[in-house]
Amino acid sequence: MIQQAARDFAQQELLPGVIERDEEQRFPAEAVRKMGELGFMGMMVDPKYGGSGMDTLSYVIVMEELSKIDASASVVVSVNNSLVCWGLETFGTEEQKQKYLTRLATGEIIGAFCLSEPEAGSDATSQKTTAIDKGDHYLLNGTKNWITNGGTADVYLVMAQTDADKGHKGINALIVEKGMPGFEIGPKENKLGIRGSDTHSLQFNDVKVPKENRIGEDGFGFKFAMKTLAGGRIGIAAQALGIAAGAYELSLKYSKERKAFGKEISRHQAIAFKLADMHTRIEAARHLVYKSAWDKDQGNNYDLSGAMAKLYASEVAMWASVEAVQIHGGNGYVKEYHVERLMRDAKITQIYEGTSEIQKIVISRSVLSN
Repeated sequence: MIQQAARDFAQQELLPGVIERDEEQRFPAEAVRKMGELGFMGMMVDPKYGGSGMDTLSYVIVMEELSKIDASASVVVSVNNSLVCWGLETFGTEEQKQKYLTRLATGEIIGAFCLSEPEAGSDATSQKTTAIDKGDHYLLNGTKNWITNGGTADVYLVMAQTDADKGHKGINALIVEKGMPGFEIGPKENKLGIRGSDTHSLQFNDVKVPKENRIGEDGFGFKFAMKTLAGGRIGIAAQALGIAAGAYELSLKYSKERKAFGKEISRHQAIAFKLADMHTRIEAARHLVYKSAWDKDQGNNYDLSGAMAKLYASEVAMWASVEAVQIHGGNGYVKEYHVERLMRDAKITQIYEGTSEIQKIVISRSVLSN
């Protein structure tokens, strides 16, 4: 039922205008509002905080269906659910949950997760953004980049270094609100893919952040970021799965309609074998994604399964979308057939929430520790 609801929404609300939004780099504001009404923006949040109270498996099923059509819209759902809402509900104070989570879970407002910096992307320990303890508040200074929902969010979870001598144990996670004096939003990035997604750099110039906006104990910021990103990988794995599945579904349909040498191209072995390979790899990716979601729901350690799902699903997304363009031939290079956009969108899944190389580090460390 959840899958069908997401599929219907994607077809009826996301598909119309998706090409234009991509070309114009237009944020899908109306679709995001409607996804909030459907409960997609706080799927795993307890109903007492305005969420849908569903499990991670339901969440990844929704992510897959949305991503088949519009990965720019699905990444908004991913960040709001996996990074912002989950982080606040799991580690925030009751006051923080009442003030921020209740509105985030319903989609009244959306959130952003601010870790990456010009010199600290995957290396989260090298935070140059500082949060100096001033007694009742922190004085925040620095730059964050590649921030999804950067211009449209109202609440930002910002990682910053409070005590450099303590290394990663001196990092804190702070809740910053749009409009705080000294907080500036930079220009929107002109990207290859997920062009409707709102990606900006952020500047913090002597921003006063109240002490009550710190998440967890002093120095908990690095652990907060790592624990939150582990769940974020599952959401991005589901996004990659959706992109791959969307490319496959379009290719299957096209191959049954397009004729060459007197018959549908699906009846030519060269195309049929491509479809067979696509279907097989996508099913394998789906099992990895579902397994990681199941691990999270069961309370198991999901660092390994999440990293494997993200690694493999993102590789399948890139490969399957390229195959989809090839199956479509010249039409695959044309925007109206959608697969060229899926190919561009697929690439980012190999980069954000940790590159493929980072996932291999996580996987290899787990394997070698046994």
